[in-house]
Amino acid sequence: MTSTAVNLVRREPRRIGDREVGPIGFGCWRLTTESTADAERLVRGALDLGCTLVDTADVYGLDWGGAGFGACEERLGQVLLHHPSLRDRMVLATKGGIVPGVPYDSSPGGITAACEASLRRLRTDHVDLYQVHRPDLFVHPADLAEALEALVQRGLTGAIGVSNHTPAQVAALQAHLDTPLVSVQPEYSVVQLAAMRDGTLDQAMALGLAVLAWSPLAGGRLASGDGVDPALLATLDRIAAANGVDRIAVAIAFVLAHPSAPVAIMGTQRLDRLAAAVAAVDVPLTRADVYAILQASEGRPLP
Repeated sequence: MTSTAVNLVRREPRRIGDREVGPIGFGCWRLTTESTADAERLVRGALDLGCTLVDTADVYGLDWGGAGFGACEERLGQVLLHHPSLRDRMVLATKGGIVPGVPYDSSPGGITAACEASLRRLRTDHVDLYQVHRPDLFVHPADLAEALEALVQRGLTGAIGVSNHTPAQVAALQAHLDTPLVSVQPEYSVVQLAAMRDGTLDQAMALGLAVLAWSPLAGGRLASGDGVDPALLATLDRIAAANGVDRIAVAIAFVLAHPSAPVAIMGTQRLDRLAAAVAAVDVPLTRADVYAILQASEGRPLP
């Protein structure tokens, strides 16, 4: 087999610090179920499918039919309260630092209070990963670093990371930390390639950071085709037809093919769609495939 025919899709488990997770994660942005029983069915089903990273945030619940700030953590917390054995099966991650109306507060007091409140809602004494959700441009990284170190030392989180931060912001924070960051969480999909081009994924590989890719299906637009360049859809459909799958599987496989080995975080609340996403690890993509997708996404030939 020539190098150009090698399958680039990475099926192996990913590491977040000292924890291992599957290549597909379960996102709780839309965990706004009518009942705890419905949420338990989804969480248990995701874990049964190998989606061992369960990702949430304190701000989740403000949309998608949620009851407000903290609602998705509350719902997940009810699941863990009634089914505590599920906690041992997951790598639980949450995020803080967004304050509606502010909008960002990662000051030492702000991020500490946010983490403590998340733990109360989640009905757990610690999370496995705590991430700063978005950068607070008016906090010095040394002050934030001190607060994050304290969360680790207190046992409130096993590891720390950041979401939606630039490489420069990651470097500035890491420069003041004794505890290394273990993760970055950028938006990354076939229609959002900024993380590939702005150094985010390169830095992750350089520092050994786990990449937790949010919105790998562009919020569902890759399924519906709404607002997506027809040339990109045609390329995805061509590759899908050649492999006997649909374009969703190809789009997820593209995310999994990057050498930084991203975890694709799926926010679907349907287990059949989550199962289809998990099956994407078996879709083969060659270099010709991924570069065809890249060029169709950016709308111009590579140099």
